[in-house]
Amino acid sequence: MDNREIILDVKNLNTSFVSEKKKTRIVKNVSFQVKRGTTLAVVGESGCGKSVTMNSIMRFLGRNAIVEADSIQYNSLHDDQVKEYHLEKYEKPNCAEMRALRGPEMSMVFQDPMSSLNPVYKVGDQVAEGLLEHNKGMSKKEAREKVLEMFRKLGIPDPEERIDSYPHQFSGGMKQRVVIAIAMICNPELIICDEPTTALDVTIQAQIMELLKAMQVNEGKSIVLITHNMGLVAEMADEVCVMYMGRVVEFGSLEQIFDHTSHPYTQALLRSVPVLGLADGQKLETIPGSTPNPADLKGGCEFADRCPFCTDACREKDIPMFEITPGHRVRCLKFQDSPEVM
Repeated sequence: MDNREIILDVKNLNTSFVSEKKKTRIVKNVSFQVKRGTTLAVVGESGCGKSVTMNSIMRFLGRNAIVEADSIQYNSLHDDQVKEYHLEKYEKPNCAEMRALRGPEMSMVFQDPMSSLNPVYKVGDQVAEGLLEHNKGMSKKEAREKVLEMFRKLGIPDPEERIDSYPHQFSGGMKQRVVIAIAMICNPELIICDEPTTALDVTIQAQIMELLKAMQVNEGKSIVLITHNMGLVAEMADEVCVMYMGRVVEFGSLEQIFDHTSHPYTQALLRSVPVLGLADGQKLETIPGSTPNPADLKGGCEFADRCPFCTDACREKDIPMFEITPGHRVRCLKFQDSPEVM
């Protein structure tokens, strides 16, 4: 598969944090690809490394973070020409090369709109900021028209009036639309959505996801959706990346993950999802045990203490990924007769 079909290719990403002179690895040898014009869902429990992985790629981490990778390749496609960007070479998070990519090429929608918006600036000015930064010849009047156009596209009512409002004058759903407008205003090819509907009620969640899906389908955008909501995954995703304790434990198409679930963690995750029609008295299944402290892990499978299929071999060494069917990869010794993959 050539780089016209792949927009983001991550190989062996590792992210560690240094605290009190102690280095703790949080993201461990994460590899995945995002196909152009598709949606990749990254799922797992809170604290499994989903957000840290994507913030590592976007370089939104603090100074105590150490990001290392064999390669993080972003492939920009314009006028049928591909330009490769090797993000692992950008040593400083806010270097000019990285700032030039954020906005016009790749952007991020954060899960908490209140912390993403500055309360003392008008929302229109906050959306226009990226436009003016990346289009030096654009006037403020032209930027305002672009913002109004984006507000109309995102269904923000009375855009001519609301463009001069402050964040506190918007509801939660409308604030999230403004955050999406900030991410979309420079027309990026890749949008990373970090739990974009967490703080919203169910009706507004559906509206926001419909907006994102429409942009992906109608404009050919590529989306990475970080979530623990398996219902959203079933509705939105083309491919699914399941993470546990900083590792990818299963990767495949939506059908492979839902219809041929293979890793014990993914199986447990799906069994714990509420379903309509649950019989009276029937309890939801839970995953036994608790998530270990990353600093206490000594090697082997991180899920071993919670896995009903665990053997001594699972605790002795790091488990590689095995490809059990084309495109369907699992990190589990149950499948060690299948070929290993990176």
